[in-house]
Amino acid sequence: MEGRNVIFYFAIKYNGDWDKIYEAIATRELVDKDLYKKYKESINENFITIIDKEYPEMLKPIYKAPLILFYRGDISLIKESRTLSVVGSRKNTQYGKTSTELLISGLNKDIVVVSGLAKGIDAIAHNAALNNSLKTIAVLGSGINVCYPMENFELFKKIEKEGLIISEYPPNIEPNKENFPFRNRIIAALGKIILVTEAKERSGTSITVSFGLTFNKSIYAVPERIGANNYSFCNDLIRDGAFLVRNSQDLNEEFK
Repeated sequence: MEGRNVIFYFAIKYNGDWDKIYEAIATRELVDKDLYKKYKESINENFITIIDKEYPEMLKPIYKAPLILFYRGDISLIKESRTLSVVGSRKNTQYGKTSTELLISGLNKDIVVVSGLAKGIDAIAHNAALNNSLKTIAVLGSGINVCYPMENFELFKKIEKEGLIISEYPPNIEPNKENFPFRNRIIAALGKIILVTEAKERSGTSITVSFGLTFNKSIYAVPERIGANNYSFCNDLIRDGAFLVRNSQDLNEEFK
């Protein structure tokens, strides 16, 4: 059996659990051919594995590199080098929304926007990309056919048609709170630049930034108003060395 099919088999058997898939491969666990046939007949999803030529080089060296990625849409986008990962708060303010939309609207049209399809800044970033004729990649923390949150279902279908949706998790895997911080390493790795438009200190955004720093990514942050009752994670990032982004041109210049 081909190596990619072995990875597919264990990914389905162990519901996308990276550690269990890796252990099964490392210990040469036997493949039940009847069960494999059942999986192949029941699951009609595209996928690439870490041993396929389509697999992006930028993911290979990261912590627990995805062994398999299920996908819907244009898989060629995953190998684009001009990528901007946009992350931020699920409970965004109007300032965060306006900043995100303004910055994305002025990006060069060959830049691909990467985010996590969550509510808040993620969804705003995806929509802004599509509304400005940019391609976008959504990285899920649930099964490839499971849209979470459901309020983003129309956006999910639009990205499936006009961009790319990827997930380590096979169909029908429900959202798990532990999956989202783990998937953030993929969002961080896929972007040449990571842009934070609005966030809290302890959040999924801070986890993505931490991964980004580990991967030597350029971190850009939108400054916010100072004040005793107006804590800003973005201002902390800038204080600690992140680039202050003033406009879209700052980002476009970085890609040059």
